[in-house]
Amino acid sequence: MRPVDSREGQTVSAVRLRTAAVTLAVALLAATAAAQTPAAPPAPATPAAPRAAAPPAAALPSARAVIDRHIEAIGGRKAILGHTSTHASGTMSMASSGVSGSIDAYASRPDKSVVKLSIGGIGDVLEGFDGKIAWSVSAITGPMLASGKELAQKKFDAAYDADLHESARYKSMRTVEQTPYDGRPCYKLSLIHLDGTEDIEYYDVATRLKMATVATRESPMGPVQVTVSFGDYRKFADLLVPTTIKQATMGVQQVLTFTVVEFDKVPPSIFELPAEIKAMLK
Repeated sequence: MRPVDSREGQTVSAVRLRTAAVTLAVALLAATAAAQTPAAPPAPATPAAPRAAAPPAAALPSARAVIDRHIEAIGGRKAILGHTSTHASGTMSMASSGVSGSIDAYASRPDKSVVKLSIGGIGDVLEGFDGKIAWSVSAITGPMLASGKELAQKKFDAAYDADLHESARYKSMRTVEQTPYDGRPCYKLSLIHLDGTEDIEYYDVATRLKMATVATRESPMGPVQVTVSFGDYRKFADLLVPTTIKQATMGVQQVLTFTVVEFDKVPPSIFELPAEIKAMLK
C-alpha cells in the first residue's frame, strides 16, 4: 500500500477490540496523513524514577498463566468461543491535528474484518480482510492491496479468537518481568510469532486485564511500531471490553472511544470486497 506523504498534510482486526487496534493504527497513519501537521519535537526525556526491584524470575507466573487469568477476567473461554461476530461503534479523535470522526468496526469468525472511519474533512476510510485479501480504500489514497509480510500480519491480527493466544500461533511466549505500566504493576509478556515478529503485552497484576500492546507491523512506510493502551473496560453481553483505546504511532496519538458493542448480528455481506478492490483483482 502506498501512503500519502505526511508532509502534505494515521486498531486490531479492530473488532475484537482488545487485539485489533494495531492494524487500525497503521491504517489510520497512512489514510489520514494529509490531515496531519508536522509533529512537535519530543520533549526532553526526564530521568525515570527508580523502579522497585522486580520479583525473581522463578516467582513470575508463566505467560500462559497470565493470559489465562485475563481470559477468565473478561468472561472466560466459553464466552469468547460462544460468539461468531462482533460490531463496535464509536468515535475517533487526534487532538494534535483536530481530526475526529466516527468508527464502525466489524469482525467475524474465523478471520474476517472491516473497519469504516468517517472523518471530517477527509471522508470515509475503509480497511478490511476477507480471509484472503487485505485491502483499504480512501479518498486520499484510493484502493490499495497488502502483500507479503504485511498481508501475513493482517491475517494474524484478524483472527477472531486472537484473545485466546493459542500456542500454535506463536514460536514462544514468556513472562519477561513485573514492571509498572501507566502507574500499575503489570506482567510484561514477550510473544514471538512464527515468523519472528515480537509483540510485547502488559497485563495488570491486580485486575488481570490487558493494559497495553507494543507491536511492530509492516506498512507502506516500512516497519512501524504501534503502542496501544486499553482502558475503561465495560461489560457487553457476557464479555468485558475496553471502551477507550489509545494508539501512539510515529508521534501521533489516536483515541478510540466505543459506546456500542454487539455480538452475533453482523451479516456476511459486510465483508464483501468493495467494487474498487474487485476491479484491481481483475
